[in-house]
Amino acid sequence: MDERAAFWRRWDAMEARLTRPVSERMLDLGGVGAGMRVLDVAAGRGEPAIPAAHRVGPTGSVLAIDSFDGFLQIARDRARAEGVANITWRVADAEGFNAGEASFDVATVRWALMYMRAPERALQGIHRALRPGGTLVTASWADPERVLFASLPQRVLSRYRDVPPAPEGPGVFHDADPAAFDAMLARNGFSVLASEEMAIPVVEAADGRGVLAWVTELGGSLMALVREMPPSDQRAWERDLCAAIEQTRDGATVRLTGVTRLTMARTDGARD
Repeated sequence: MDERAAFWRRWDAMEARLTRPVSERMLDLGGVGAGMRVLDVAAGRGEPAIPAAHRVGPTGSVLAIDSFDGFLQIARDRARAEGVANITWRVADAEGFNAGEASFDVATVRWALMYMRAPERALQGIHRALRPGGTLVTASWADPERVLFASLPQRVLSRYRDVPPAPEGPGVFHDADPAAFDAMLARNGFSVLASEEMAIPVVEAADGRGVLAWVTELGGSLMALVREMPPSDQRAWERDLCAAIEQTRDGATVRLTGVTRLTMARTDGARD
C-alpha cells in the first residue's frame, strides 16, 4: 500500500470525526438537499462527498473525483460502511477533468485548491460543470498563526535550526489571503456571496506523544528538516513539541487546531 494511503487509513476515523462539521457546514452553505447533483473535486477520503450523498438521497447523486486512487479506496470503504450507494468515484486530475457542461447544482472543494499547481484550470472546469447560477463552496486554511497543526511543529523546530521560508507555490497557506483567493474566483467566473471562518480540531490524542506520532508519521518537508539534525536535537525538538502540545489540554485530550475559511460563490451564468 502507498505510504500516503497507509498513513491516512490509520488516522482516517479520527480526522473524519473531527472535521465532519466542516463538510456539513459547506453543504449548508451550498444549500445541498434532496435530488441535487453534487460534484466533489479532489474528494480525497470522501469529504464532503459522503455527507453530500446522505443529503441528496436516492433521487440525487454525487460525482467524486481525486487523482489518487489510494485515497478514493478509503472513501469507498467508508461509503459502504455508511450505506451510501449514490456516489460515483472517479480517478481524475482536477486540473484537467471535464465533468460535462452545466451538469451539477453544487460543487465542493475542501482543502485542495491550495495544493494544485494550476488551480485556475480546475476552477474553469468546475465553472463549466455547474449549471448557470450553480454554487461552489470551498474550504481553505487561514494564516499560519491560527493553523497550529501545521505551524506549531515548525515554530518549535526554529529553536534548533534555521527553517527556510515556505517556497512560493502550492502549500497549506497558499490561499490564506482572502482577497487574493476571492480575486482568483472572480477571474474564473464566480461571484463570492459569503465567507466565514471555523476553528476546528484536526488531530487529538491523550497526550503530546500521541499528537507527535501523527506529526512524525505525516512526514513531509518538516520531518526532512528534523532528520537533518543531530539525534540529540531531534529528541529535544520532540520533548519541546510535546510540551507545547500539552498546553492545549482540555480534560483528557490534547488537540492541534486550525482555522479554516469557507467561501460560497455562484457562477455568473457565462460559459467559456
